[in-house]
Amino acid sequence: MATMAKEATESVASAVETVKGWPARVKNYIEGLRMEMRRVTWPSRKQVRATTIVVIVTVFVFAAYFAVVDTALNYGMTRLFNYFTTR
Repeated sequence: MATMAKEATESVASAVETVKGWPARVKNYIEGLRMEMRRVTWPSRKQVRATTIVVIVTVFVFAAYFAVVDTALNYGMTRLFNYFTTR
């Protein structure tokens, strides 16, 4: 019984230490975050504009490609179904 009480007391003490250490851990996290953000190299406005244009053009090219493929497959499947259903 005495060992159970000792274990419970140690468990509570450990929990209290964990709660007490919370502000220090948050402070360390924020300091580390600030240091890491200082190391970030941000792209220039010109780079952002250029890559955005590339992305938009690529999206439209793929959209056109998939529209053509979809139309071709639709036409082919319709002809195939009509061939087998009209017989």
